Amino acid sequence: MGGFAGTHHQAVLALEEKSQARLVCTCDPNPNGFLAEQRAWRLARRGVKVFDHHARLLEECRANLDLLVVPTPIPLHAEMHRAGIAAGLAVYLEKPPTLDYLELNEMIRQDRLARKATFVGFNFIIEKPRLALKERLVRGDFGPLREVHLTGRWPRPTSYFTRNTWAGRLLGSDGRIVLDSCLGNAMAHFVHNVLFWSGPHTLMSWAQPDRLRAELYRVHAIEGADTFFVHATTPEHVHLRIALSHACIESSTPVETVVCEQATLRYVVGQDIEVQWNDGRKERIAYVPFDTLVDNHLDYYRYLKDESDRPATTLDDSRPFVVLNDLAHVSSGRIETLEGEAIRRQRNAQDQKDYIIINDLNLVQERFISDGAWPGESGWKRTSPAIEVGLQDLARFHTTVQAMAAEVAPSLRREP
Repeated sequence: MGGFAGTHHQAVLALEEKSQARLVCTCDPNPNGFLAEQRAWRLARRGVKVFDHHARLLEECRANLDLLVVPTPIPLHAEMHRAGIAAGLAVYLEKPPTLDYLELNEMIRQDRLARKATFVGFNFIIEKPRLALKERLVRGDFGPLREVHLTGRWPRPTSYFTRNTWAGRLLGSDGRIVLDSCLGNAMAHFVHNVLFWSGPHTLMSWAQPDRLRAELYRVHAIEGADTFFVHATTPEHVHLRIALSHACIESSTPVETVVCEQATLRYVVGQDIEVQWNDGRKERIAYVPFDTLVDNHLDYYRYLKDESDRPATTLDDSRPFVVLNDLAHVSSGRIETLEGEAIRRQRNAQDQKDYIIINDLNLVQERFISDGAWPGESGWKRTSPAIEVGLQDLARFHTTVQAMAAEVAPSLRREP
């Protein structure tokens, strides 16, 4: 019931009020900690049963269920997905499905036994303007695709990294992969979008990069990275550049830029869509507002009722995103800690929270996107160079992450 699950509760309540769905049951390991939320969601009045474990929920209620929604911590996704499939249910699984490529392979195998394919909640694929532009890309209206860029700065206070036991961690207490980060979690939607733009030949396709280099940094007292720079190439020789960070105090809406031979597309989610043609023409496209959860629920319901032929994003479609995330860690090899004159600490007068900021972040991001200049070449501390890696280097992913976690300084280490 906590965290993003609360947003799903609000979405399903809105759908129930329109007779488009009915919530049968819900669970949380500490349901008594959410009594106020249960009253606000009118669970008792709606006849919703409340459990403290998903296994008991499924055992008692599965005969009355069509769909299991899983908006839980990332390390729990595989177990709960498997339980839903075993109960014969369709599964709406929040993004990311997992951040371990081997675990994803097993989840895909499990999903092939399912009555209906699982939907992974990458929210923006169903946007009508996005789909229309992707159709034009695939058709070749803008000429061959050359590059796709993504920049994003989403400020997170220091308290964000203590919001739960797995925030900012590389590994859980059981040694399993977590990799909570701006790329792997908070801005995962937009990274997934980059791979969607790059998907070759068909509308519903995602590019799988085959070569990648990345530099990972942190300024917060966490195991993982809060700042990512990634350059990847696809088998079609499309270059992807991604620069994301939580180490800031001023927000920037993630900007997706698609560079083709004849035009450049600039897609700012929720705000602005523009096509700048090389001959000087400018095409403005109206953004169509939508409710990221309600509309994705409805889109998945249409598939469950055989009104569409597939979910917007399947577990298979998520593979390029998970592999990109894993290879970024392998390439960087270690997460560099920025400190001293490279950063500053500031209290936000509006929210009264403390932030740690990389001083020249905006400029370094811009240089990386426009010129390919790496932070390590722009004066940021880097004790070892990042290396270019390929799909064959996934075999080193688990040992790399274990080594990253083992070398975390005591001042950065938190007990899970």
